[in-house]
Amino acid sequence: MRTVLASFADRLFGTDPKQRLRLVQCGVANLLVLGSVLDMQYLVFAGLAPAGPVAAWSVLLVGGFVLFFVLIRSGANRRFADPALTRPQMVFAILCGAAGYALGGTGRGGAFPILMVIFMFSMYALPPRQVLGVAVFAVALFGATMAGMAWHDPAVYEPAVEWGHFMMIAVMVPAVAVLAGQLSRLRERLRRQKRELSAALARIQDLATRDEMTGLINRRHMMELMEQERQRGVRSGYTFCLAMIDLDGFRAINEQQGHEFGDRLLTRFAREALNVIRISDLLGRWQGEQFLLLLSDTRASLARLGLERLRERIHAMQLDVQGPPMRLSFSAGVTEHRAGESVADTIARADQALRAAKKAGRNRVVLA
Repeated sequence: MRTVLASFADRLFGTDPKQRLRLVQCGVANLLVLGSVLDMQYLVFAGLAPAGPVAAWSVLLVGGFVLFFVLIRSGANRRFADPALTRPQMVFAILCGAAGYALGGTGRGGAFPILMVIFMFSMYALPPRQVLGVAVFAVALFGATMAGMAWHDPAVYEPAVEWGHFMMIAVMVPAVAVLAGQLSRLRERLRRQKRELSAALARIQDLATRDEMTGLINRRHMMELMEQERQRGVRSGYTFCLAMIDLDGFRAINEQQGHEFGDRLLTRFAREALNVIRISDLLGRWQGEQFLLLLSDTRASLARLGLERLRERIHAMQLDVQGPPMRLSFSAGVTEHRAGESVADTIARADQALRAAKKAGRNRVVLA
């Protein structure tokens, strides 16, 4: 039963959370509309309101709000600045409320509570200034309606009573509008604080997992990811490779060109490397000019080929340096994780292969 109801709700309101909330709000407005129609039909039954005009009014009111619901459900509302269509719904409801007041005769007082409820919906989307503008429109429209009915049918719409009604609306509607505006302002403040908090948490998460200079994964987070990859391999049977990369002669470059140039060089290496490695591979800054590359679901031979492509790409880079032309190169040690060994053991073997690459003359990839 619950599954059937959920399926029906999805068909009626959709699955997009924002659109669903707008449709629920519009659905509540439709329920209030039905209540207003039933109230007017009672006035007809009691002989206080004309049947024909009330029937036309009911069709117009229900049809209008059904149209709002269809607009939102179809997604056509997204092209507007206010996708919830709050202000158009309020203005339409106020117009119908004034018409209902004119048709209600001696039972016209039933329009006032509905008018108050209309403004409570404004707290969901409208800024305070727009809420106040709609309130002024409502007071002016109802005031004109009362004046017109008092002049047209003073026997039912006694001028003194209408004046009292107008004074009540002139005080209550702006007061409710101010309250709704304050609630709207509070909701907007909470939304802004939530966005700022989310941005701050994202920034903290980024600082905790990323190297500030290069934007690559930092050493601590890289250790966590490698351990997760090891556990995944235990479950699935897949293996992975690690490559320890060290930029050749980086300290000499720092001394010749300055630390600022060295920092830019590290950042450029990271950018170039990310353009070469696979999306599924992870590159992290290990320490200083050393980097660690995690190649998931990869055998050692393929990992070595990938490192050779990266080495050629880096060696082909043009460096804007002072003095004689200079080429950047790196040495790398690659190893395949073995079943049963720890991540630390795999890293140690990759580091050993890196030292072998350095000892053999640098600018090369050694497989352990």
